[in-house]
Amino acid sequence: TFAALQRYIDPVRLSAIVLTHEHVDHWSDVQEFLTAARWTMDFRRQPVPVLAAPGVRPGLRQDPEGILDWREVGDGEQASVGGFRLRFSRTDHPPVTFGVRLQSDAGSVGYSADSGPGWSMAALGGDIDLALCEATYTVAYENDEAGHMSGTQAGRMVREAGAKRLVITHRWAKIPAHAVLGEAAEAFGGRVDAAEPGRGYSP
Repeated sequence: TFAALQRYIDPVRLSAIVLTHEHVDHWSDVQEFLTAARWTMDFRRQPVPVLAAPGVRPGLRQDPEGILDWREVGDGEQASVGGFRLRFSRTDHPPVTFGVRLQSDAGSVGYSADSGPGWSMAALGGDIDLALCEATYTVAYENDEAGHMSGTQAGRMVREAGAKRLVITHRWAKIPAHAVLGEAAEAFGGRVDAAEPGRGYSP
């Protein structure tokens, strides 16, 4: 993630970092950012604000002092970063995980992070222009204990939340992409795409 980020922006220019939960696939490259900021980048600026779920910071292998301005967020909290207003909502996923809404004058994005079907993107507020939602597998893998959603569950949930467009992500590699996408599209009933590295999406 940190390597890919550098294709689009100088990391020194980051306005903030949002970390949804403590599972390492969602935050591990913060380590690389810290290493680069300390040793290889011209990092002469105020620390970068971090808005993080509880449980992430103890996993860091180095001190973020002077580089990251760490703040833990909670369910229902809001924050402002640059031209964005953020709202957090606890999802259906162990450990504590937050979906987030990003709102600006240009529109709104709702991100599910990781979640099972016991949470709805409606908790982030209505009128979401673009929903980025996990769709980990197909209905054949649905399990109440999994803490993730099938394409069908994701499409239905986002449709019921009233979002205008859906982009799915977080697919297990062993599940064919077309199978998850097909389920999500049928359940959503509107425009659905699968997230691809380097591709941009707009409402």
